[in-house]
Amino acid sequence: MSRLDVNRRGFLTASGLVGGGLMLQMTLPRPALANELPIMVGSKPLNPYVSITSDGQITIYSSIPEMGQGINTSLPMIIAEELGARWEDVSVVVAETDAARYGLQGAGGSTSLAQNYQKMREMGASAREMMLSAAAEFLEVRRDELEVRESTVVHSSGESLTFGQLAAAAVRQPIPDPEQLSFRDPRTYTLIGKRIGAVDNVAISTGDAKFGIDVEIPGMKYASYTRCPRRGGTVQRFNEAEIRSLPGVLDAFIVEPDTRAGISAYFVNGLPELQGGVAIVGDDTWSVFRAKQKLKIEWDESNASSDSWQDLIEFARQTGPEAGGKVLKDDGGVDAALLDPANRTAEGLYQCAFVAHLCMEPMNCTVDYRVGKDGESDRMEIWMPSQYPFQVQELAKNMLGMPPEKIRVHSTRMGGAFGRRAIHDFAAEAIMISKISGVPVKLTWTREDDIHNDYFRAASFQYMKGAVSSDGRLTALDQHYVGVSHNGKAPTGSKLFGREFTLTGLDNSRVRHSYKDIITACGNWRAPSSNTNAFVEQSFIHELAVVADRDHVEFLIELMGERRWLDPGNRSALNTGRAIDCIERAAAEAGWGRDMPPDTALGLAFYFCHQGHVAQVAEVTVDEQRRFRVNKVTVAVDVGPIINMSGALGQVQGSIIDGLSAMAMQKITVEGGVIQEDNLDDYPVLRIASAPDVDVHFIQSDNPPTGLGEPALPPLAPAVTNAIFKVTGERIRTLPLSDEGYQLV
Repeated sequence: MSRLDVNRRGFLTASGLVGGGLMLQMTLPRPALANELPIMVGSKPLNPYVSITSDGQITIYSSIPEMGQGINTSLPMIIAEELGARWEDVSVVVAETDAARYGLQGAGGSTSLAQNYQKMREMGASAREMMLSAAAEFLEVRRDELEVRESTVVHSSGESLTFGQLAAAAVRQPIPDPEQLSFRDPRTYTLIGKRIGAVDNVAISTGDAKFGIDVEIPGMKYASYTRCPRRGGTVQRFNEAEIRSLPGVLDAFIVEPDTRAGISAYFVNGLPELQGGVAIVGDDTWSVFRAKQKLKIEWDESNASSDSWQDLIEFARQTGPEAGGKVLKDDGGVDAALLDPANRTAEGLYQCAFVAHLCMEPMNCTVDYRVGKDGESDRMEIWMPSQYPFQVQELAKNMLGMPPEKIRVHSTRMGGAFGRRAIHDFAAEAIMISKISGVPVKLTWTREDDIHNDYFRAASFQYMKGAVSSDGRLTALDQHYVGVSHNGKAPTGSKLFGREFTLTGLDNSRVRHSYKDIITACGNWRAPSSNTNAFVEQSFIHELAVVADRDHVEFLIELMGERRWLDPGNRSALNTGRAIDCIERAAAEAGWGRDMPPDTALGLAFYFCHQGHVAQVAEVTVDEQRRFRVNKVTVAVDVGPIINMSGALGQVQGSIIDGLSAMAMQKITVEGGVIQEDNLDDYPVLRIASAPDVDVHFIQSDNPPTGLGEPALPPLAPAVTNAIFKVTGERIRTLPLSDEGYQLV
């Protein structure tokens, strides 16, 4: 037997490779014997995201909430690629909410990939280096003679060791310095850029996936919650005795609003996240829903909303450019250019309605509030679909004064979110219901609750004026935004104010805004601000192109100017070269300029948001009864390298469907403070028969990758309405199109 063979055998045994896994060795405190092996008493992952067992099973932990954006697949793919793992060997496990271990665990703004890409590379590369170091030590070879392939470390001689064989030894290697890590050449990738099915596809298809609404815990009861139809109203009394006597009902009580001052991030749009209402607790969801229908509540509406959609429209009409407004930008010379008889001008008022999130899974939350015994403090466990589960710990701490270490939050998969599950009013309700009732409860909203209690995409109005020179060049732009506010000083939601065109270096421009105060709740809706600004901006650019008698593609590219970063040094900013490439690619793939039937036309739009450059061409047919059909949408996207082609395609296709539903027929109206829409019968969604073909083309640049949940939605509406104009000659400046008499077929 050679020395090498003896060393290998000793290494295998001492490190626990024989029958072991990722084991830490620990010698018990007793006299050591020279020939005695360490006793293995525990296990440890290679890093917070990677664990490998002796049978070769690779577990990758996904720490970012999954709401359908595919992040539970794409982020582990990055780790597996750098690790050199076979995807078939990988299992993905949803990580617990643990900021100390995983940092920020949140999903919103299409940032999950952008913020975690480099960290995932480092986690995979670090684990790979530990595997290589273990193999080099065992084989007694130089590190540069080894490489990783398909969950195996291979020596240049052909000798190899599997990850399973190396696992226990690898965990004992020093953790590599992140600054010294090397990353795989993209030309050698075997996973990134490929089509990989989502890790939970089978579970979802077979009904085994656990969404928040599927949570079941021992002793759990079920709850409903009813708020005042007019936001801000509170309960005076209700038919408590009658409700308590109903079959399946165990308890019914009033929950007071939490109006404590000084709690940051606990008040939303000027109202507490826990609003007053009536809670019903029962044996099953059906019982509490039936009891909810029999509620007779006397409300105190003295401080309740009296908002009116019609009043808001009238306010916008009376608050035109001549009314002034706060000036955000004024380069001077705008009025002179607009009045210059040598220039041609265009102007119009654009209008966008409130829109609901309408997640497929209604809001729900399960809470087990446990009263401490024998001097122990109370503690609480929460299960819920949330975009930011760590914020629920803060919410519970603020509500009840409990220390964060006594509050455990389990993040479940979400049946859609789109920004809605970044606000946790439904969690606040469930927390208080469990505390008052003294039992674990699952609160589930009805579809009507889900619509009435939503935080809507803010309604907005924009007055647009522009001038083009005699040779067809844009010379001046005037944009006046009229929006809604809860304090008269700032817009509701996030970045919902008007701003100058993001894609033009035009100096001669002016931007103003005015607000009307409302109580109606508004918040982030998929691609906040961009979802309405894109419609206005890209529609008006087409208006100017028509006035200038210019081809739309040519006019739009000209506005980009030279190829450059608009904010030099900022790789997250608009790059006009990337924008031009997307516009040209979408136009070419759609056959821009080809002959079309008289009732069919192509419409173009480009928009940059959430670090994504996206151009779309919509082929639209319109008949004489204003019925229209979107036959096909051609999309060109540059969001850097695509991680999972399957997930990326799904995100773009889903954005088109969601955007088409909203632009065609979705609208929330409020009169006397009461939301008028109740369910899918008066807040419709796109049907399968109306779905267009979606042809997606990715321009895979070497820029840092970013998310796709939002940037593909904003260009859809203006691409469609620009096509409708080319067929009908009618400029659509109002969303949804149903308000203009157009019907999607």
